[in-house]
Amino acid sequence: MNKHIFLGAALLLVFQIGLSQEIQTKEWQIKTALMAVPTDYKEGAKVYGYDANGNFVTLREGTNDYIALASDPKKEKFSTAAYHKDLEPFMARGRELKAEGKEFQEIFDIREKEVKAGKLKMPDKSTLCVFTGMVNPDSKEIENPYVRYVFYIPFATGASTGLPTTPTPPGHAWLMDPGTHRAHIMITPPKNN
Repeated sequence: MNKHIFLGAALLLVFQIGLSQEIQTKEWQIKTALMAVPTDYKEGAKVYGYDANGNFVTLREGTNDYIALASDPKKEKFSTAAYHKDLEPFMARGRELKAEGKEFQEIFDIREKEVKAGKLKMPDKSTLCVFTGMVNPDSKEIENPYVRYVFYIPFATGASTGLPTTPTPPGHAWLMDPGTHRAHIMITPPKNN
């Protein structure tokens, strides 16, 4: 009996991994990545995504100030993001360090040191939008869409902004990572039930 339970769990895990690594078409990746982009910037946003081998590539060149990221096929949950182009050096450095096998805290510490040393340019303010939802397995449409907003203001503190530095109820703003290069205002709207 235990063998059957273990085998069933192992098969389910393999199935889930297989699903999470399915690479969607270029058109689908662009369409869904743009869901994170504010309406005013969708038409000319640059889009990064994944080629048939899972490599991170440019899917569409941009003509405005926004960059969109397609959902990572290696991750189980669907999530796209979009940010102002001034954040690209910061984001690109994070991708580079992750590709080297660095974990979150190490990436944070390296970028903190590089920003403070003037080696890594961080804008004094910038925006990031994160779009999540569920992919309908049949239609491939995104269901239960949800957007949260991040406003980077490096080295801001609770005192300098007047914002709380601990999570607040949905719809309220708070400052995450205060006093660091990655200080940002989080706005997480309530979810529809």
